[in-house]
Amino acid sequence: MNNFRILCLCLLSLLFSVSCTIDEPSTHKPNVLLILIDDAGWGDYGFHGNELVQTPVLDLLARQSVEIERFYVSPVCAPTRASILTGRNHLNTGTTWVTHRKEVMRSEEHTIAEILKDEGYRTGLFGKWHNGRQYPNDPNGQGFDRFYGFKEGHLNNYFDASLSYNQENISSVGYVPDLITDSAIAFMNEASAPFFAMITFNTPHSPFQVPDAYFEKYQEMGLSDKNACIYGMMENVDDNIGKLLQTLEEHDQSKETIVMFLSDNGPNGSDRYNGVLKGQKGQVDEGGVRSAFLLRYPAGDWSSKRISKNTFGAHIDILPTILELTGISIPEDVDGRSMVSMIKGAVDDDRFFYTHQYSGKFDTIPGAIRSQQYLLTVTLTDTALYDLYQDEAQQEDLSSENPELVNEYLNKYEDWFIKTTSKGIDPELIQTGHEGIPMIDFPVQEANQILKARYKGGFGWANDYLVDWEDESLVSWNFMSTQSQKYQLEVFLSCSDSQGLLSLVIDGFPYSTHINLAIPKRLIVSPDRVVRGEVYEFKWRSVLLGAIEIPSGNHRMYLKSSGLNEVELKSVRLSLIAAP
Repeated sequence: MNNFRILCLCLLSLLFSVSCTIDEPSTHKPNVLLILIDDAGWGDYGFHGNELVQTPVLDLLARQSVEIERFYVSPVCAPTRASILTGRNHLNTGTTWVTHRKEVMRSEEHTIAEILKDEGYRTGLFGKWHNGRQYPNDPNGQGFDRFYGFKEGHLNNYFDASLSYNQENISSVGYVPDLITDSAIAFMNEASAPFFAMITFNTPHSPFQVPDAYFEKYQEMGLSDKNACIYGMMENVDDNIGKLLQTLEEHDQSKETIVMFLSDNGPNGSDRYNGVLKGQKGQVDEGGVRSAFLLRYPAGDWSSKRISKNTFGAHIDILPTILELTGISIPEDVDGRSMVSMIKGAVDDDRFFYTHQYSGKFDTIPGAIRSQQYLLTVTLTDTALYDLYQDEAQQEDLSSENPELVNEYLNKYEDWFIKTTSKGIDPELIQTGHEGIPMIDFPVQEANQILKARYKGGFGWANDYLVDWEDESLVSWNFMSTQSQKYQLEVFLSCSDSQGLLSLVIDGFPYSTHINLAIPKRLIVSPDRVVRGEVYEFKWRSVLLGAIEIPSGNHRMYLKSSGLNEVELKSVRLSLIAAP
């Protein structure tokens, strides 16, 4: 395997150097390959000085690319993704956090996929979405012609997982990052129009699962099982990115393809190399929000280089950068700036970048504001000011020495926060009634209200379920229907031997069935390398409750039971009944 990788790298390097000598101008728009990985820190790469992890493909890509050393994202997944897709601060998009529908991006947002699609691009997203499970908040509703992957915040298993192909649920065979890559390559191989392919790997996010060869390699180095798995995941991502870049070479498309690479937040843990940076995922310090960022575009009017500390870029800049490079007008409501002028040597000395992190309840803090030189962090415990030119490790708090600067930055942050939340932060309702959408799922973690039950995992992350269910328990959802349509009602649950009644009540009218037997759930074996934080995955059985015509308008649905024992509840599904 190592010899094969070395051969591929040599070939990539040779082909790339040859392609860069071609001077003929292009007569068509460039392809766009945007690669996003999940929970990788700034230090999880060989090209950032990590001497343990092996990322030769990305190391080579870094040498061929413009690298922005100070590139900022959000502290957690969904907000970063919303900003990448729209070029807007995530609070402007309605996305505030990562679960309980706080991850949902407003359907009215105009995404990079929609813009490029309108300009004749084929658009595809392969991997993790995490900005809304149901149409029109899902990838197909936000401009992607093709979607292969998963819409939740994470999967519970990375082998033989349940995935989605557009609006269809499918069973996969294999390791999910490999399958994501294969699906993206199939899309890239298709002829005709230029493509926008967004590949969003689910790794190295937990659960920590990776094929044996990758894991054993780093375990033999003496690393902890967790870090051996994370670095194995990183090497697997590196191998898969090599396949994507090789596909460009095979079609002689490297010169005319914009390639971007980044991670969505800081590392998922503080026990591995991250340079000198303070902080991790979920924190507003440098280590929580600084990401590697690479941009390779051989047809661009610049050379490969590193852009150092005197300026910075951010996730909100990706959309306007792509649009400038493709010759498409940049919408006026975009918060980011094209990075093209910065790449060519300009310095934005008047720029500020704002960070917000949800923390249990929505508030102005934790938050941060960055200029070219200074970083002000405001957390639940303190306010601190750092000079990033002199102290990127954040070791010396300068706030007491610079009260006027602190107040100035605090006022700017408050003004920004008020402006970006002016539309409110309440998530959009789940929608039914759209043509061509075969089913709508209502998972319990997206419920409006839960009474006398609790999440198995404690907090209600993606794929969680309800336990401690009693006769007085209730879970409810509010939703809206765009037009009248007929659906089959289905509840996914488990219970022990029972004699009782299960009722789904919609707008006050109950749809009920008697249950007089046990309904088991089946554990799906999880090949974890370390003890997981997520709930385990199960194969759930469903109970049919009949059919309903749901008219247009707003509705309330709630589920209750009586006489059932040891109930565990996963979700409700509405499946479209086609007209005869």
